[in-house]
Amino acid sequence: MKLALLLPLVLASAIGAARADEADNIRAANKAEGETFSARIYAGTPGDKAYACFVRRYDAAHLARHPKQKVASMKLLVWAERDTEDKQLHNSFRLGFRYRHRSGDFESGGSCNHVVFTRDGDEVRLGCGVDCEGGSLGIALAHDDGSAIVRLAQIRVWQNNKPDEEATGSLEAGADDGMFRLDRTDVSACASLASDSEELAALRHK
Repeated sequence: MKLALLLPLVLASAIGAARADEADNIRAANKAEGETFSARIYAGTPGDKAYACFVRRYDAAHLARHPKQKVASMKLLVWAERDTEDKQLHNSFRLGFRYRHRSGDFESGGSCNHVVFTRDGDEVRLGCGVDCEGGSLGIALAHDDGSAIVRLAQIRVWQNNKPDEEATGSLEAGADDGMFRLDRTDVSACASLASDSEELAALRHK
């Protein structure tokens, strides 16, 4: 084969190999970043199942400084469960909150099965989607891992004491509800967000 014909093939092969190596490196880096984040959010390397709970009740002084904030209190339950088929940890979340000027308990939730990380400066966020295409939110951790930082634009929420056809609404960021800093606490504090008796028992005995 003439050199003029052979050279492009050699170059193409080298470029393809370089791109494959780059893709492998990216996957390895993402896996390592995911494992690091999991160890941070669950306060240790998770086994087959792990939970983390973050809570904030806004006091009168905070609400006075943020008169447009709609949320008065919020709980975030995050958990990971290892899939028996792919052997990977799949993350999910459930959010519970109360409005400042409305009665009732409201919830939202969804999955972060395919971990999506985004960066804003040195902050890494776990991206999660709300069930039924109800928006998304990002979960980051403060530098000391003692708080979760939740960011959202708009998510679907449900009021848990109403029938399904009346329960659906949305929480919109507005002026003061786009970011919430929630403090880590014992997982039993998120027992009200348990979806079944097995999960409730697990939270109460952690």
